[in-house]
Amino acid sequence: MGTSEQSARGGSSKAGWILLGAALLLAAGSIGYNLSQGAGGGSDEAAATDAPQTIEELRAAAEASKDDAGPWADLAFAYFQAGEFGEAAGAYRRAVAIDPAAAVLWSALGEALVMASKRDPLPPEALAAFEKAVALDPQDPRARYFLAAKKDLDKDHEGAIAAWLDLLADTPPGAPWEADLVRTIEQVGKMNQIDVAARLAKAREGRKPAILAPGSGSIAGDAASPNVRGPSAAEVAAASSLKPSEQRQMAEGMVARLEERLRRQPRNPDGWVMLMRSRMTLGEPAKARAALEAAIKANPDEAAELKRQAAVLGIS
Repeated sequence: MGTSEQSARGGSSKAGWILLGAALLLAAGSIGYNLSQGAGGGSDEAAATDAPQTIEELRAAAEASKDDAGPWADLAFAYFQAGEFGEAAGAYRRAVAIDPAAAVLWSALGEALVMASKRDPLPPEALAAFEKAVALDPQDPRARYFLAAKKDLDKDHEGAIAAWLDLLADTPPGAPWEADLVRTIEQVGKMNQIDVAARLAKAREGRKPAILAPGSGSIAGDAASPNVRGPSAAEVAAASSLKPSEQRQMAEGMVARLEERLRRQPRNPDGWVMLMRSRMTLGEPAKARAALEAAIKANPDEAAELKRQAAVLGIS
């Protein structure tokens, strides 16, 4: 029995699966491979409108690709979103075989392998993938999260918390994974009688400027924008009662309505940031890039800020 499996059956490790599961959000917030690598060769605008939507179409596009990792990454992400983690791992293996220098693909492979594992919380192949990712990009947030989780599974709780705090210090306020990262630190600290309150506060000091937080003041605080409405309480409640597939369908409808509203009223930088975030969360990096281009075209005086916001979201 390996160290990870032993830990998964012991004291703190009851949190092991919970902690690792929290990194699901990192998939939604991770760098869009096709954008960061310039994969695909075609225009982003075309990809935004003509990209295959079904897994069958994505698989056909991937199998037709000989030297482009992008279609395999798209297929893998679709499988991951559908909860078919073994299939996702298989597609990510094909992607890294084509582009072994892409850190984001290695960390995505590692996460898929973690989620596919029924016994070991951090299988050796997944650990190797995360180590490969940080060797290529020491700042890869998903790989850093899981390598810290490995410390916790090995009962080095202080080391895990320290590594997660380092990640938090490098995390822009409002990043998609921030809330789960903080929750993880708090949970592990509580379970192991480690006081983390002061250290959390220190890690949050001096970070990069926050991502604009669209929505009502009660949700977004001082960063709220009055001309962008977030989901209402009724919409949130309605979404929570739906099946995952229905939640996605609802989210896609809301995003489509936002996009249409921005077409009619394009002088709305905050709205474009909201659209970019939504597209990345839905796993549509090409559409997120297209939104950035449209935002800059409509708001040239805000180009620098729009690009900064996009970079934080992983759009380049």
